[in-house]
Amino acid sequence: MYKRFDFKVIIRVVFIMLNLLAFSYIFGDERLFFNQIILFIILIIQVYELIRFLNYTNKELAKFILSIRHNDFSINFRRSKIGRSFEELHDAFDDVIQAYEETKIEKQAQFEYLRLVVSSINVGIISLENDQNIVLMNKPAERVLHVKGIKNWKILKEKAKSFTDQIESLGKSGRKLIELAIDGENQTLSVDVVSMKMLDKNYKLITFQDIRGEIEQKEIEAWHKLIRILTHEIMNSATPISSLTETMQTVFEKEGKSKTIDELGNEDIEDLLFSLKTIQRRSNGMLTFIDDYRKLTKVAKPKLKQESVAALFGTTKDLLKAELDKQGIELYSYIDNIESLDIDTSLIEQVLINLIKNSSYAVAKVDNPKIDLLAYHENGRVIIEVKDNGSGIQEKELKEIFVPFFSTKKEGSGIGLSLSKQIMHLHEGTIRVKSEVGKGTSFYLVFKNI
Repeated sequence: MYKRFDFKVIIRVVFIMLNLLAFSYIFGDERLFFNQIILFIILIIQVYELIRFLNYTNKELAKFILSIRHNDFSINFRRSKIGRSFEELHDAFDDVIQAYEETKIEKQAQFEYLRLVVSSINVGIISLENDQNIVLMNKPAERVLHVKGIKNWKILKEKAKSFTDQIESLGKSGRKLIELAIDGENQTLSVDVVSMKMLDKNYKLITFQDIRGEIEQKEIEAWHKLIRILTHEIMNSATPISSLTETMQTVFEKEGKSKTIDELGNEDIEDLLFSLKTIQRRSNGMLTFIDDYRKLTKVAKPKLKQESVAALFGTTKDLLKAELDKQGIELYSYIDNIESLDIDTSLIEQVLINLIKNSSYAVAKVDNPKIDLLAYHENGRVIIEVKDNGSGIQEKELKEIFVPFFSTKKEGSGIGLSLSKQIMHLHEGTIRVKSEVGKGTSFYLVFKNI
């Protein structure tokens, strides 16, 4: 009972009351003047002690809050002298501090694990706070930029100025492929910048990777494909020319000697004429092939300006109407809330003509052939879709259709889709394809963000 808080308060109040009674009893008696002074001093001490004791709970609460504020987990409230009636409060204080300590340890462990993961991946990561403090820079980032332990953006600008200038040119967000020369080493970096705001602080997350090796590998593969196709086409033309030339030589020779005009018969002349015509045809085919290659490698830079999508579709339909009507193919168009695009009309028109002609070939052997020409928005981008209900494209061929000079048509040159892809790239867009055998094909012209 004597350890209870309320008992301690009552005892103190009782002593104060007794002191007041004694003081009032002797008050005014000059003989007990010094006794009055002593009782008054004792009364002041008793009141102070009561106030101090009552304020002890506030001190305990303040100690609890400060321990959390300063991450001091060594304080133990179970040894408090305030009384057993406050044991539940003290136990709650200790439980909260213990839970907070465990949460902080878990948070620190998670942070260390995240930092280990970030350091292990082969992508450079820099986290920038308020465009000044570098909160995080992993080892791949330090390795690519040839820096270490930098915590300030200004210092990084001094060490890798070309890199930081490129990052700042992207602003708050963006994606870019940049060429850098750091310490005499050429690098091709794929950079992505994302900004965010957390706890009233602005953060910028910069991720980048040196993709020079991948690009070189892709270039080698592209050259191998191109050389293989060029060799195939040239051999197709050169082989019969060489064979026919050898045949013509045998016509003009007899027993190792040249024949005279009188020795040439009508049959020999017909063979010579046939051979010359064949050589001319194959030579013209080779010249056409070379001209197609020249077109593929010399696409003019687009002259961009705002053009009406409806006018683009209308012109394309007018150009192909007669040919499609002749084949019995219906061409439909639909525009979903798009008025204009920033394009080079002549180049995009050429792309649409190529795609529609390919679709007309695909629907040639199906019932009720039709081609849809659509324009709509998707994920903040403008999409122009050329869709048909044709025979579709085999999965193996889908991987090759954008390779120069690859064609699924016997009479095709194999440059239409390659040229279309290049034109879309010059418009900062892409071209995608989706096809299912027997269910048709869709080509998507994806333009840059609007």
